[in-house]
Amino acid sequence: MYVVVRRYTGADALVDVMVQREQEVRDLISGVPGFRAYYAMRTGAGGGVATVTVCDSKEGTDESIRRAAEWIRANASGASISPPEITEGETYINF
Repeated sequence: MYVVVRRYTGADALVDVMVQREQEVRDLISGVPGFRAYYAMRTGAGGGVATVTVCDSKEGTDESIRRAAEWIRANASGASISPPEITEGETYINF
């Protein structure tokens, strides 16, 4: 399996939009080929947000990155959200 973590700063507005459009976010990400799991969390003060997507392969996480960027541009473009820091890799322990 392959995992991608996207970390955003100054993203309070992103949280608001994601909560308001939760079903749309679910449909968007769960439709990624090989999708396994998705998590979104606030990471503390300063509007920190992190999302985690788990897919069967790198192709799936690449697609999730593309879809997330497109969705943010379309739905939260007025907010001052910095581009995410992206960490990704193949899992070697899974239980």
